[in-house]
Amino acid sequence: MLLAQENLTICNAELADAAILCQWWNDGAVMAHAGFPNGLNTSVERITQALSADADDTFRHLILGIDNIPVGEMSYRNKGGGIAEIGIKICTAIQQGKGYGTQFLKMLITALFACGYEKIVLDTNLSNTRSQHVYEKLGFQKLRVNHDSWTDQLGELQSSVDYELLKSQFSALDI
Repeated sequence: MLLAQENLTICNAELADAAILCQWWNDGAVMAHAGFPNGLNTSVERITQALSADADDTFRHLILGIDNIPVGEMSYRNKGGGIAEIGIKICTAIQQGKGYGTQFLKMLITALFACGYEKIVLDTNLSNTRSQHVYEKLGFQKLRVNHDSWTDQLGELQSSVDYELLKSQFSALDI
């Protein structure tokens, strides 16, 4: 996948991207919202192995770029039945809160619907209200709140919110 809009790009993560993904995934500040305030404690080798298994029809890691500089990551997973599950992280703190997440999401969602998916699902931490606002602005419908459904690295109970977006509910031009 290679998507471009103005100075933004989304492309398949390559083996050479394992080092930057490792840096981001091991950074507790980047990973705290996902329940890993101590980072993932992973290695370039493990990430390279994971990237080697990527395929368009099953799971794909993606790199987000602004002016050709990597600033974050996305992923999508084929859940079957025309459903894709997505995730996004703007990993460079200076680029957060500027609306880029919304733009990257619109780009990926448009591409996934064009590829034949009919529904996109995702989840986020209940405390991540900024992301919830973005998802709802894009047309995602809140399905449920999963209270105290998992425990983070520090042993603290966390809650999540499940969302879905049907192709018929999405219009990238309206946002």
